[in-house]
Amino acid sequence: MGTFSLEPEQLAWCAELRDHAARRLAPLAEKGEPGRVNRPLVAELGQLGLLERLFTSGALDLCLMRESLARVCTEAETALALQGLGAHPVHAYGTPAQRERWLPGVRAGETVAAFALSEPGAGSDAAALALRAARDGDGWRLTGEKCWISNAPEADFYTVFARTTPEAGARGVTAFLVPADRPGLTGTPLDLIAPHAVGALDFGGVPVTADDVLGEVDRGFRVAMTTLNLFRPSVGAFAVGMAQAALDATLAHTAQRDAFGGKLKDLQAVAHQVADMEVRTESARLAVYAAASAYDAGAPDVVRRAALAKLLATEAAQHVVDTAVQLHGARALQRGHLLEHLYREVRAPRIYEGASEVQRAIIAAELYREQGVEA
Repeated sequence: MGTFSLEPEQLAWCAELRDHAARRLAPLAEKGEPGRVNRPLVAELGQLGLLERLFTSGALDLCLMRESLARVCTEAETALALQGLGAHPVHAYGTPAQRERWLPGVRAGETVAAFALSEPGAGSDAAALALRAARDGDGWRLTGEKCWISNAPEADFYTVFARTTPEAGARGVTAFLVPADRPGLTGTPLDLIAPHAVGALDFGGVPVTADDVLGEVDRGFRVAMTTLNLFRPSVGAFAVGMAQAALDATLAHTAQRDAFGGKLKDLQAVAHQVADMEVRTESARLAVYAAASAYDAGAPDVVRRAALAKLLATEAAQHVVDTAVQLHGARALQRGHLLEHLYREVRAPRIYEGASEVQRAIIAAELYREQGVEA
């Protein structure tokens, strides 16, 4: 496969994914309750074999899945991504017992996973985590809060990052696998502009043991960053899928909408905006594919490429969706319109898994590092 092109079988697979999304996933998404985990939808992703593929494929396959699903059903895309994000640390760093206990259910769509990193005072600054893991005999007690956690408080288990060594920055964080039924763990849902299952978690002395550690004690920051480096390009793929959906809708609308004695597409101001939407969408797509291919090849510059892809694609999608709304006019503001939905959905990816400002800082730091200069 060339870095900037897809093979015919990959293109066919993407078309198959879009068909599954339209026929089998979108109807389940429509029946879901806003702001709640849609377990029938997650189960259907398992039935289609897509959750299994999260753990058997590379970064490019993950991007193709997320882009294809997002183009048709953003709810299905998000459900898929959250299963991967929450369970990847178990797949990559878990003990044989942890993997055997939890991953079969994740793959089948029967067990819901969550990635619990963000806190009220530590969102993009992951090294500033304050959730405390205090020693208690042979184990620890977790005390503190997590916030803006997708799938909370309804997940079956959480990959939780807590501070085991005070004032050690990134070097004092440990990753734990915490089942949702642990005593002292409670949660509340949050109401965001895009109604996903997102919540806050309160840890009131939640007990964990050495058997719950993912990876090594005080090495949890690596678990988090390894996971995010894999998923950042695919956040860009999610954004590209939304941008393409907005562009598709705009092409159809401007070709048939009568305006000023002709079709809307015949106005040069409109045609130029449509061209710009295509340039931004395709540029973002190429950056995403390049970053994912670099990850799969084990390239040394994957951190910079992943940050670049996430930044470019999420910012481009915001612009494309906003332009699509403008060209559709007031109809796009009506609740239930595709673009009203996309307009709410497209905003969050510029913040989560590292805000756009953080991606710029990563890109600059990596450029200087590659030149042998301390950023």
